[in-house]
Amino acid sequence: MDKSVTTSAQETALACIDSIQPLLSAWTRTIFDFGETAWREYQSAAWYVERLKREGFSVEEGSGGMPTAFCAHWTNGDGPVIGMYGEYDAVPGNCQDAATVKRARPGLDVEAGGHTDPHSGLGIGSLGGLLATKAAMLEHGIKGTLRFTGEPAEKVRGSKPIHAAKGYYDGLAGMISFHPFYMLPLCNTARWDTHCGAAHSMIYRFVCDEPENWGRAASDGAPIPQAHSAVRAPGANDALMMMYMASKALRDSMLTHQGGWSISEAILTAGQATADNLPAGLAEIQYMIRVPTIAMAEQVTAVLDRNAEAAAKMSGCRHERHWVSKSRPGLANHAMAGITYQALSTVGAPRWNEEARAIAREVQVNAGGEATEKPFIDELERLISPQEAEAILRRDLPPSQVNSTSDDYTDMSWHAPTSRFYIARPALRAAPGHTYPAWAMNALGGIPATIDPMVTCAAKTVALTALRLLEDKAARDAAMDEFVKRTGGGIGGSNWIAPLCDYEPPINFRWPEYVTTPRGRDWWIPAASTA
Repeated sequence: MDKSVTTSAQETALACIDSIQPLLSAWTRTIFDFGETAWREYQSAAWYVERLKREGFSVEEGSGGMPTAFCAHWTNGDGPVIGMYGEYDAVPGNCQDAATVKRARPGLDVEAGGHTDPHSGLGIGSLGGLLATKAAMLEHGIKGTLRFTGEPAEKVRGSKPIHAAKGYYDGLAGMISFHPFYMLPLCNTARWDTHCGAAHSMIYRFVCDEPENWGRAASDGAPIPQAHSAVRAPGANDALMMMYMASKALRDSMLTHQGGWSISEAILTAGQATADNLPAGLAEIQYMIRVPTIAMAEQVTAVLDRNAEAAAKMSGCRHERHWVSKSRPGLANHAMAGITYQALSTVGAPRWNEEARAIAREVQVNAGGEATEKPFIDELERLISPQEAEAILRRDLPPSQVNSTSDDYTDMSWHAPTSRFYIARPALRAAPGHTYPAWAMNALGGIPATIDPMVTCAAKTVALTALRLLEDKAARDAAMDEFVKRTGGGIGGSNWIAPLCDYEPPINFRWPEYVTTPRGRDWWIPAASTA
């Protein structure tokens, strides 16, 4: 690390992170072990709220009407407001322990939630940078305010469109967005031009509440006709299956086979497992559309709407559409990217020691590969400039495509100059033709020796970026001037895209979650060992 380019305040921040590194490690493991999924991150959000209050932040709990969101503030007098955030949602079906073998966390089944990206390290890396920035501001009398938002449900692009629409990102001099690396070449670098794209997510609900009207009404007046005519109505399950099959065609016929788009679906509710001989009265299917542009999202949504209407009519149901997310594509800011990449260059790429490499070799073998002297891919310990990463990223994209891949930080970028950067997380070297199972990378994201280098590097990069914005007015002004230019005048400008969120937080659906039962704490699908 080249300390010659750091200010005294930045030196203080770096020393702070080194001193609290054991805490950051323990906190990362805490959130990893919670493994809570979208909209149901109760323990994780409560942990952050309590920690931030202990650190002297004022915290609005349940911000934006979302029970597992929050917004924290700390001020050291009049000055710029710098934004950072944490995510902490995990993914169903990925309950991997922090171990070198494939196994679920104690007391749970593999179908429970687990961290894949991992957002456990994402949130604590950002939190470490926040606390170090605060310490430096206090010691060196730097004026300004720190805003830290808790962002649930990123996996369905959930909270940020809602927070954005309700003004939580307004008034920021800069927003700092960190994410663990998940694809090359975006490893130890910052996004340049090609930011993440747009997304729509919605739930179609099919309701069969008048099955008796499907067939001919009984003529004998009996309350339950012997013919059981009502059960002959196709019902909600049939509607859901017709919707599922009809919409599969979108993958092949509607969008071109390039450009990093995707459509995925998840069945939230299907039928009544202990019902009498009646048709299923309720079924719900969620769609997630990740595309470069809003126009593409609207086009796909229109087709899904038509499919839902047809499926409902064919099955004797009515249908409803409920929004989960409507998010905007990202807006670039070269000035912010440059500030963050300079900070990362000062910190240097993360490094893994022999303890971490030995653990990685165990995972290589237990995941069906061969142990190698250098178990991690080379890119993990290298920096790549934003411009070079951009050039590589563009090789597979058509010139007309401005955005690619998906994440809801993009909504922040329309309210404040935003930097998006990626730090290496442990990724295994594989022999040609061998692919490691998902559990291997998930496990490495929870083992302290293998994930701590990412968290520490991210925390230092966040802190140096924040302090540069606080201390360097020229750099801060350049980022804001670029934001104003790109939006055609700032928020409300001629090129500005307004928030798309016109819905309430979708918190009342049957999202997978942990439950308390006579068997103890369990996942919503009972664990095989305790069922």
